[in-house]
Parts: sequence; structure tokens; C-alpha cells
Amino acid sequence: MLLAACGINTIPTKDERAKAAWAEVQNQYQRRADLIPNLVETVRGYAAQERQVLTEVTQARASATQVQVDASTITDPEAFQRYAEAQDRLSGVLGRLMMIQERYPDLKSNQNFLALQSQLEGTENRISIARRDYNEAVRDYNTEIRTFPGALWAGTVHRWAKPMQTFQASAAAQSAPTVDFGASPPAQAPPVTAPAPANP
Repeated sequence: MLLAACGINTIPTKDERAKAAWAEVQNQYQRRADLIPNLVETVRGYAAQERQVLTEVTQARASATQVQVDASTITDPEAFQRYAEAQDRLSGVLGRLMMIQERYPDLKSNQNFLALQSQLEGTENRISIARRDYNEAVRDYNTEIRTFPGALWAGTVHRWAKPMQTFQASAAAQSAPTVDFGASPPAQAPPVTAPAPANP
């Protein structure tokens, strides 16, 4: 009871809380990855000529899902950075993909696209919340192992305790995505106009 009152269990408790928050981040990123193939196929049906953006999205998704992560990733700065950068790249190209709809009215009004867009927006919101909750849990844990009396336990009983990494806002995430609309949209039939009346 005396040890418990001194906080011997605080580090393991906060460690588990941070790991649970990390698992939720991974879950939401996976949810987003699962939505992308259907989204890409729907866009391709209306905007096949946007090959560059479609290819970039597909490649970014592949890169993001190929990064192997587990509970140990959050205490490995290099592994954590690779994962965060891969996800940030995917976020950037997804933003460009969603802006393509402005050039294609038929795509913009397609029910399947609208449903996928809504799901993606909801998932991005959940990712933002999950990252925020994870960062808060990690900061709480990191503070515990660096301050007294937590630092005392971290240096003796809980020597396994290591500082965890937090997500940082990327430069791309702080600016709106852009798409080059300089290229002409698909050719459409010119509107039919009435001939000008003849001069009397």
C-alpha cells in the first residue's frame, strides 16, 4: 500500500494508456487506407486523365501501408518518423485528389463519390482526434518519467520506461493542398447559339 501510494504503478498505467491511444491512431489510419481503393476507382471513372494524381495516391497508400509498426515504434524516433512522414504524404495527395472534383461536375454529383467523400472526411476527423489524444497521453507519460517521483521509479523499478514520440504538424498539413488546373478539362460540346439577326 505504501509503494502504491508513492506512485509505483503510475508509470505502467500511463504507459498502457499511451499504447491504447497509439492503437487507435493505427486503427483510424487503416480505416482511411481501406477507403482509398474505392475512392480512386470512382474518380478514375470520371477523370481517368488525372493519371498523375491517381498514381501518386496509389503509391502513397502503398508506402504508408508498407511501413511496419507495433507498440515499440512509439519509443523508436526513426521508425516513428518514417510512419508519420508516410501518413503525412498520403494526406497531402489525398487532398489534391479531393480537389479534382471541382473540374468534373458529374463526379461531384455522383452518389458513390459523395458517400466516399463523407466517409473520408469523417475518418480524417477521427485521425485528428486520435492523434491529439495520443499526443496528450504521451506528454503525460513523458512528464511522469522525467519528473519526481516518477523519474525515481523509472530509474529503478521501471527501467524499461523510455520516452515516447509525439506527432508533429507537418509543413504540408499547415497549408491547403493545391492542384494545377492549368490543363484544360475534358472537351465538351460547345453550346448551340442562335444566329444573329440579319441587318435590315
